[in-house]
Amino acid sequence: MQEPQSDRYDESGGIQDTTTSSPLVLSRRRLNRALLERQLLLGRKCLSAHDVISHLVGLQAQAPNPPYIGLWARIEGFRHEELSEMMVDRQAVRIALQRSTIHLVTARDCLALRPVLQAVQDRGLQGAYGRLLAGVDLAALGAAGRALVEAQPRTFSELGKLLREQWPDRDPQALANAVRTLVPLVQVPPRGIWGASGQAAHTSAELWLGQPLSSSIDSEAMILRYLAAFGPATVKDMQVWSGLTRLREVVERLRPQLRTFRDEQGSELFDVPDAPLPSEDTPAAPKLISEFDNMLLSYEDRTRILPDEYRPLVFTDNGIIKSAILLDGYVSGLWKLERKRGTAALTIEPFAALSGPDREALLEEGNRLLQFAAGESKHHEVVFVESRINL
Repeated sequence: MQEPQSDRYDESGGIQDTTTSSPLVLSRRRLNRALLERQLLLGRKCLSAHDVISHLVGLQAQAPNPPYIGLWARIEGFRHEELSEMMVDRQAVRIALQRSTIHLVTARDCLALRPVLQAVQDRGLQGAYGRLLAGVDLAALGAAGRALVEAQPRTFSELGKLLREQWPDRDPQALANAVRTLVPLVQVPPRGIWGASGQAAHTSAELWLGQPLSSSIDSEAMILRYLAAFGPATVKDMQVWSGLTRLREVVERLRPQLRTFRDEQGSELFDVPDAPLPSEDTPAAPKLISEFDNMLLSYEDRTRILPDEYRPLVFTDNGIIKSAILLDGYVSGLWKLERKRGTAALTIEPFAALSGPDREALLEEGNRLLQFAAGESKHHEVVFVESRINL
Protein backbone atom coordinates (compact mmCIF):
# COMPACT_ATOMS: atom_id res chain seq x y z
CA MET A 1 0.00 0.00 0.00
CA GLN A 2 1.47 3.34 -1.04
CA GLU A 3 1.86 6.15 1.44
CA PRO A 4 -0.24 9.23 0.69
CA GLN A 5 1.68 11.94 -1.14
CA SER A 6 2.17 15.37 0.37
CA ASP A 7 3.66 18.69 -0.66
CA ARG A 8 7.05 18.28 -2.25
CA TYR A 9 9.60 20.60 -3.79
CA ASP A 10 10.00 20.41 -7.51
CA GLU A 11 13.55 20.33 -8.82
CA SER A 12 13.78 24.08 -9.27
CA GLY A 13 12.31 25.77 -6.25
CA GLY A 14 8.54 25.37 -6.30
CA ILE A 15 6.20 23.33 -4.12
CA GLN A 16 3.65 21.03 -5.72
CA ASP A 17 0.64 19.87 -3.71
CA THR A 18 0.21 16.41 -5.21
CA THR A 19 -2.81 15.55 -3.06
CA THR A 20 -5.02 18.22 -4.66
CA SER A 21 -3.18 18.97 -7.92
CA SER A 22 -3.17 22.61 -6.91
CA PRO A 23 -0.91 25.00 -8.84
CA LEU A 24 2.80 24.97 -8.25
CA VAL A 25 3.87 27.44 -5.57
CA LEU A 26 6.77 29.57 -6.76
CA SER A 27 9.14 30.86 -4.13
CA ARG A 28 10.06 34.54 -4.10
CA ARG A 29 13.58 33.59 -5.07
CA ARG A 30 12.41 31.61 -8.08
CA LEU A 31 10.27 34.55 -9.19
CA ASN A 32 13.39 36.67 -8.89
CA ARG A 33 15.36 34.38 -11.18
CA ALA A 34 12.50 34.25 -13.69
CA LEU A 35 12.43 38.05 -13.75
CA LEU A 36 16.19 38.37 -14.21
CA GLU A 37 16.22 35.84 -17.04
CA ARG A 38 13.33 37.47 -18.87
CA GLN A 39 14.85 40.90 -18.33
CA LEU A 40 18.12 39.66 -19.88
CA LEU A 41 20.06 40.29 -16.67
CA LEU A 42 21.46 36.84 -15.92
CA GLY A 43 24.07 37.53 -18.57
CA ARG A 44 24.44 40.06 -21.38
CA LYS A 45 22.92 38.93 -24.66
CA CYS A 46 24.10 39.33 -28.25
CA LEU A 47 20.92 41.03 -29.40
CA SER A 48 20.07 44.25 -31.19
CA ALA A 49 18.78 47.24 -29.25
CA HIS A 50 15.61 47.09 -31.35
CA ASP A 51 14.93 43.49 -30.35
CA VAL A 52 15.59 44.17 -26.67
CA ILE A 53 13.38 47.27 -26.57
CA SER A 54 10.62 45.29 -28.26
CA HIS A 55 10.99 42.31 -25.91
CA LEU A 56 10.86 44.55 -22.83
CA VAL A 57 7.79 46.39 -24.21
CA GLY A 58 9.79 49.58 -23.91
CA LEU A 59 12.03 51.15 -21.28
CA GLN A 60 10.81 53.86 -18.93
CA ALA A 61 12.47 57.09 -19.97
CA GLN A 62 11.56 60.19 -17.97
CA ALA A 63 15.22 61.21 -18.24
CA PRO A 64 17.25 60.91 -21.48
CA ASN A 65 20.08 58.62 -20.35
CA PRO A 66 18.53 55.75 -18.33
CA PRO A 67 17.47 53.75 -21.43
CA TYR A 68 21.08 53.72 -22.58
CA ILE A 69 22.22 52.35 -19.21
CA GLY A 70 19.37 49.84 -19.29
CA LEU A 71 20.48 48.54 -22.68
CA TRP A 72 24.17 48.56 -21.67
CA ALA A 73 23.32 46.28 -18.72
CA ARG A 74 21.56 43.80 -21.02
CA ILE A 75 23.39 43.79 -24.38
CA GLU A 76 26.92 42.59 -25.01
CA GLY A 77 28.92 45.33 -26.71
CA PHE A 78 26.08 47.86 -26.76
CA ARG A 79 27.09 51.26 -28.19
CA HIS A 80 25.33 54.59 -27.60
CA GLU A 81 25.21 55.17 -31.34
CA GLU A 82 22.96 52.20 -31.90
CA LEU A 83 20.11 53.74 -29.91
CA SER A 84 20.81 57.33 -30.99
CA GLU A 85 20.66 56.28 -34.64
CA MET A 86 17.40 54.43 -34.03
CA MET A 87 15.85 57.62 -32.68
CA VAL A 88 17.19 59.85 -35.46
CA ASP A 89 16.01 57.32 -38.06
CA ARG A 90 12.57 57.18 -36.35
CA GLN A 91 12.82 53.50 -35.50
CA ALA A 92 12.34 54.29 -31.79
CA VAL A 93 10.53 57.12 -30.04
CA ARG A 94 9.81 58.56 -26.61
CA ILE A 95 6.09 58.77 -25.81
CA ALA A 96 3.71 58.57 -22.84
CA LEU A 97 2.42 55.00 -22.60
CA GLN A 98 2.30 52.67 -19.57
CA ARG A 99 1.25 54.47 -16.39
CA SER A 100 1.05 57.63 -18.55
CA THR A 101 4.83 57.98 -18.20
CA ILE A 102 7.42 58.50 -20.92
CA HIS A 103 8.68 55.26 -22.43
CA LEU A 104 11.21 54.55 -25.12
CA VAL A 105 9.59 52.11 -27.55
CA THR A 106 9.97 50.91 -31.10
CA ALA A 107 8.06 52.83 -33.75
CA ARG A 108 5.78 49.85 -34.25
CA ASP A 109 4.94 49.65 -30.55
CA CYS A 110 4.35 53.39 -30.38
CA LEU A 111 1.63 53.12 -33.01
CA ALA A 112 0.16 49.90 -31.65
CA LEU A 113 0.29 50.41 -27.88
CA ARG A 114 -0.95 53.98 -27.66
CA PRO A 115 -4.57 53.11 -28.59
CA VAL A 116 -4.59 50.25 -26.08
CA LEU A 117 -3.32 52.57 -23.34
CA GLN A 118 -5.41 55.63 -24.26
CA ALA A 119 -7.65 55.05 -21.24
CA VAL A 120 -4.60 55.44 -18.98
CA GLN A 121 -3.85 58.84 -20.50
CA ASP A 122 -7.52 59.91 -20.19
CA ARG A 123 -7.71 58.95 -16.51
CA GLY A 124 -4.44 60.70 -15.73
CA LEU A 125 -5.62 63.91 -17.37
CA GLN A 126 -8.92 63.85 -15.53
CA GLY A 127 -7.24 63.26 -12.20
CA ALA A 128 -4.65 66.02 -12.61
CA TYR A 129 -6.45 68.67 -14.65
CA GLY A 130 -10.12 67.73 -14.87
CA ARG A 131 -11.31 70.67 -12.79
CA LEU A 132 -9.20 73.15 -14.78
CA LEU A 133 -10.55 71.82 -18.08
CA ALA A 134 -14.23 71.67 -17.10
CA GLY A 135 -16.40 72.98 -19.93
CA VAL A 136 -13.61 72.96 -22.55
CA ASP A 137 -14.47 71.44 -25.94
CA LEU A 138 -11.78 68.74 -25.88
CA ALA A 139 -12.25 67.81 -29.53
CA ALA A 140 -11.57 71.42 -30.55
CA LEU A 141 -8.62 71.62 -28.15
CA GLY A 142 -7.13 68.41 -29.53
CA ALA A 143 -7.50 69.63 -33.12
CA ALA A 144 -5.91 72.98 -32.29
CA GLY A 145 -3.04 71.31 -30.45
CA ARG A 146 -2.42 68.85 -33.26
CA ALA A 147 -2.24 71.66 -35.80
CA LEU A 148 0.31 73.52 -33.66
CA VAL A 149 2.66 70.57 -33.03
CA GLU A 150 2.42 69.38 -36.63
CA ALA A 151 3.32 72.85 -37.91
CA GLN A 152 6.56 72.51 -35.91
CA PRO A 153 7.63 70.63 -32.77
CA ARG A 154 6.70 72.50 -29.60
CA THR A 155 7.68 72.34 -25.96
CA PHE A 156 4.80 72.13 -23.50
CA SER A 157 5.53 75.70 -22.43
CA GLU A 158 5.28 76.96 -26.01
CA LEU A 159 2.21 74.87 -26.68
CA GLY A 160 0.41 76.09 -23.57
CA LYS A 161 1.10 79.75 -24.38
CA LEU A 162 -0.15 79.37 -27.95
CA LEU A 163 -3.29 77.53 -26.86
CA ARG A 164 -4.07 80.19 -24.29
CA GLU A 165 -4.55 82.62 -27.16
CA GLN A 166 -7.68 80.61 -28.00
CA TRP A 167 -8.61 79.72 -24.40
CA PRO A 168 -7.43 82.83 -22.49
CA ASP A 169 -9.23 81.94 -19.26
CA ARG A 170 -7.58 78.51 -18.95
CA ASP A 171 -4.36 77.34 -17.34
CA PRO A 172 -1.70 76.86 -20.08
CA GLN A 173 -0.21 73.82 -18.39
CA ALA A 174 -3.60 72.14 -18.29
CA LEU A 175 -4.17 72.95 -21.98
CA ALA A 176 -0.79 71.52 -23.02
CA ASN A 177 -1.31 68.36 -20.99
CA ALA A 178 -4.74 67.91 -22.50
CA VAL A 179 -3.15 67.89 -25.95
CA ARG A 180 -0.61 65.33 -24.71
CA THR A 181 -3.58 63.12 -23.85
CA LEU A 182 -5.71 63.82 -26.91
CA VAL A 183 -2.84 63.59 -29.42
CA PRO A 184 -0.10 60.91 -29.26
CA LEU A 185 2.88 63.22 -28.84
CA VAL A 186 6.43 61.97 -29.36
CA GLN A 187 9.55 63.81 -28.24
CA VAL A 188 11.78 64.61 -31.20
CA PRO A 189 15.61 64.63 -31.29
CA PRO A 190 17.90 65.96 -30.02
CA ARG A 191 15.92 65.05 -26.90
CA GLY A 192 17.03 61.57 -25.88
CA ILE A 193 20.21 61.52 -27.97
CA TRP A 194 23.29 60.56 -25.94
CA GLY A 195 25.57 63.55 -25.39
CA ALA A 196 23.09 66.03 -26.89
CA SER A 197 21.02 68.55 -25.03
CA GLY A 198 17.68 70.11 -25.73
CA GLN A 199 14.27 70.67 -24.29
CA ALA A 200 11.52 68.14 -24.86
CA ALA A 201 9.81 69.26 -28.06
CA HIS A 202 6.82 67.33 -29.37
CA THR A 203 5.00 66.48 -32.55
CA SER A 204 2.38 63.88 -33.35
CA ALA A 205 3.38 60.25 -33.68
CA GLU A 206 1.47 60.00 -36.95
CA LEU A 207 3.40 62.88 -38.54
CA TRP A 208 6.78 61.82 -37.15
CA LEU A 209 6.42 58.19 -38.19
CA GLY A 210 4.40 58.78 -41.35
CA GLN A 211 1.78 56.22 -40.37
CA PRO A 212 -1.57 56.19 -38.56
CA LEU A 213 -2.09 54.56 -35.19
CA SER A 214 -2.46 50.80 -35.48
CA SER A 215 -4.86 48.18 -34.20
CA SER A 216 -2.29 45.38 -34.52
CA ILE A 217 -2.15 44.91 -30.72
CA ASP A 218 -5.07 44.60 -28.32
CA SER A 219 -5.10 44.38 -24.53
CA GLU A 220 -4.79 40.59 -24.64
CA ALA A 221 -1.72 40.66 -26.88
CA MET A 222 -0.17 43.37 -24.70
CA ILE A 223 -0.65 41.31 -21.53
CA LEU A 224 0.95 38.27 -23.19
CA ARG A 225 3.98 40.40 -23.99
CA TYR A 226 4.11 41.71 -20.43
CA LEU A 227 4.11 38.17 -19.07
CA ALA A 228 6.89 37.13 -21.46
CA ALA A 229 9.09 39.93 -20.12
CA PHE A 230 7.94 40.19 -16.48
CA GLY A 231 5.95 37.07 -15.57
CA PRO A 232 4.72 35.11 -13.79
CA ALA A 233 2.49 37.85 -12.42
CA THR A 234 -0.85 38.58 -10.76
CA VAL A 235 -3.66 40.60 -12.31
CA LYS A 236 -2.78 43.45 -9.94
CA ASP A 237 0.81 43.34 -11.21
CA MET A 238 -0.43 43.69 -14.79
CA GLN A 239 -2.56 46.66 -13.78
CA VAL A 240 0.33 48.37 -11.99
CA TRP A 241 2.62 47.90 -15.00
CA SER A 242 0.15 49.16 -17.57
CA GLY A 243 -1.94 51.62 -15.59
CA LEU A 244 -5.08 49.94 -16.94
CA THR A 245 -7.91 48.73 -14.71
CA ARG A 246 -10.35 45.81 -14.95
CA LEU A 247 -7.77 43.47 -16.45
CA ARG A 248 -9.30 40.50 -14.65
CA GLU A 249 -11.74 40.24 -17.56
CA VAL A 250 -8.88 40.17 -20.05
CA VAL A 251 -6.97 37.53 -18.10
CA GLU A 252 -10.03 35.31 -17.80
CA ARG A 253 -10.35 35.35 -21.58
CA LEU A 254 -6.70 34.40 -21.82
CA ARG A 255 -6.79 31.77 -19.06
CA PRO A 256 -7.14 28.73 -21.40
CA GLN A 257 -3.80 29.56 -23.00
CA LEU A 258 -1.95 30.51 -19.80
CA ARG A 259 -0.27 28.43 -17.13
CA THR A 260 -1.00 29.28 -13.51
CA PHE A 261 0.97 29.22 -10.27
CA ARG A 262 0.68 30.55 -6.74
CA ASP A 263 3.14 32.70 -4.85
CA GLU A 264 4.04 32.04 -1.22
CA GLN A 265 1.21 34.33 -0.09
CA GLY A 266 -1.35 32.33 -2.08
CA SER A 267 -1.93 34.87 -4.86
CA GLU A 268 -2.62 33.44 -8.30
CA LEU A 269 0.12 34.00 -10.85
CA PHE A 270 -0.33 33.82 -14.62
CA ASP A 271 2.29 33.08 -17.23
CA VAL A 272 2.76 32.38 -20.90
CA PRO A 273 3.60 28.79 -21.87
CA ASP A 274 7.24 27.81 -22.22
CA ALA A 275 8.66 31.05 -20.79
CA PRO A 276 11.85 30.40 -18.81
CA LEU A 277 11.58 29.57 -15.10
CA PRO A 278 15.17 29.10 -13.92
CA SER A 279 15.80 27.26 -10.70
CA GLU A 280 16.13 29.40 -7.59
CA ASP A 281 19.80 28.44 -7.18
CA THR A 282 20.70 29.92 -10.59
CA PRO A 283 23.68 32.27 -10.04
CA ALA A 284 23.02 36.00 -10.45
CA ALA A 285 26.10 38.18 -10.75
CA PRO A 286 26.13 41.69 -9.25
CA LYS A 287 24.58 44.27 -11.57
CA LEU A 288 24.14 48.02 -11.90
CA ILE A 289 20.68 49.06 -13.07
CA SER A 290 19.55 52.47 -14.20
CA GLU A 291 17.17 55.02 -12.77
CA PHE A 292 13.51 54.22 -13.42
CA ASP A 293 14.20 50.62 -14.40
CA ASN A 294 10.83 49.05 -15.16
CA MET A 295 11.63 46.00 -13.02
CA LEU A 296 11.06 48.18 -9.97
CA LEU A 297 7.81 49.67 -11.25
CA SER A 298 5.94 46.79 -12.82
CA TYR A 299 4.46 44.89 -9.86
CA GLU A 300 1.97 45.47 -7.10
CA ASP A 301 4.24 43.26 -4.95
CA ARG A 302 7.81 44.32 -5.73
CA THR A 303 9.52 41.99 -3.27
CA ARG A 304 10.69 39.63 -5.99
CA ILE A 305 13.33 42.26 -6.79
CA LEU A 306 13.09 45.02 -4.15
CA PRO A 307 12.91 44.12 -0.44
CA ASP A 308 10.24 46.16 1.36
CA GLU A 309 12.71 47.65 3.80
CA TYR A 310 14.73 49.16 0.94
CA ARG A 311 11.86 50.62 -1.03
CA PRO A 312 11.90 54.06 0.72
CA LEU A 313 15.62 54.29 -0.03
CA VAL A 314 15.13 53.79 -3.77
CA PHE A 315 11.79 55.57 -4.37
CA THR A 316 12.05 59.27 -3.51
CA ASP A 317 9.25 61.60 -2.48
CA ASN A 318 9.59 63.62 -5.71
CA GLY A 319 9.10 60.61 -7.98
CA ILE A 320 12.72 59.72 -8.76
CA ILE A 321 13.58 56.01 -8.85
CA LYS A 322 17.28 55.85 -8.03
CA SER A 323 19.97 53.84 -9.80
CA ALA A 324 20.49 50.62 -7.86
CA ILE A 325 22.87 47.72 -7.43
CA LEU A 326 21.67 44.13 -7.54
CA LEU A 327 23.36 41.54 -5.34
CA ASP A 328 22.22 37.95 -5.70
CA GLY A 329 19.44 39.34 -7.85
CA TYR A 330 17.95 41.80 -5.33
CA VAL A 331 18.25 45.56 -4.89
CA SER A 332 20.95 45.96 -2.25
CA GLY A 333 22.31 49.47 -2.63
CA LEU A 334 22.59 52.58 -4.79
CA TRP A 335 25.07 53.99 -7.28
CA LYS A 336 25.73 57.45 -8.68
CA LEU A 337 27.95 58.74 -11.47
CA GLU A 338 29.48 62.20 -11.06
CA ARG A 339 31.88 64.14 -13.28
CA LYS A 340 34.24 66.81 -11.99
CA ARG A 341 37.42 68.36 -13.43
CA GLY A 342 38.14 65.62 -15.92
CA THR A 343 37.37 62.81 -13.45
CA ALA A 344 34.36 60.54 -13.57
CA ALA A 345 33.61 58.89 -10.23
CA LEU A 346 31.14 56.08 -9.73
CA THR A 347 30.03 55.95 -6.10
CA ILE A 348 28.60 52.65 -4.87
CA GLU A 349 26.64 52.68 -1.61
CA PRO A 350 25.61 49.19 -0.48
CA PHE A 351 22.94 48.87 2.17
CA ALA A 352 25.00 46.23 4.03
CA ALA A 353 28.62 45.13 4.18
CA LEU A 354 29.90 43.58 0.94
CA SER A 355 31.60 40.23 0.63
CA GLY A 356 34.98 40.20 -1.06
CA PRO A 357 33.68 38.58 -4.29
CA ASP A 358 30.73 40.97 -4.51
CA ARG A 359 33.01 43.95 -4.07
CA GLU A 360 35.33 42.74 -6.80
CA ALA A 361 32.44 42.05 -9.16
CA LEU A 362 30.94 45.51 -8.54
CA LEU A 363 34.34 47.10 -9.07
CA GLU A 364 34.64 45.37 -12.44
CA GLU A 365 31.09 46.28 -13.45
CA GLY A 366 31.62 49.85 -12.25
CA ASN A 367 34.73 50.30 -14.36
CA ARG A 368 32.86 48.88 -17.31
CA LEU A 369 30.07 51.40 -16.79
CA LEU A 370 32.55 54.26 -16.52
CA GLN A 371 34.03 53.32 -19.88
CA PHE A 372 30.56 53.28 -21.40
CA ALA A 373 29.04 56.35 -19.77
CA ALA A 374 32.09 58.58 -19.26
CA GLY A 375 34.67 57.39 -21.78
CA GLU A 376 35.64 60.98 -22.54
CA SER A 377 36.81 61.64 -18.96
CA LYS A 378 40.56 61.44 -18.42
CA HIS A 379 40.34 59.69 -15.07
CA HIS A 380 37.93 57.09 -13.75
CA GLU A 381 37.42 55.88 -10.22
CA VAL A 382 35.02 53.59 -8.43
CA VAL A 383 34.40 54.64 -4.83
CA PHE A 384 32.70 52.46 -2.22
CA VAL A 385 31.05 54.30 0.66
CA GLU A 386 29.33 53.03 3.75
CA SER A 387 25.60 53.52 3.72
CA ARG A 388 24.57 56.75 5.40
CA ILE A 389 21.03 55.50 5.72
CA ASN A 390 19.66 54.04 8.94
CA LEU A 391 17.78 50.88 8.12
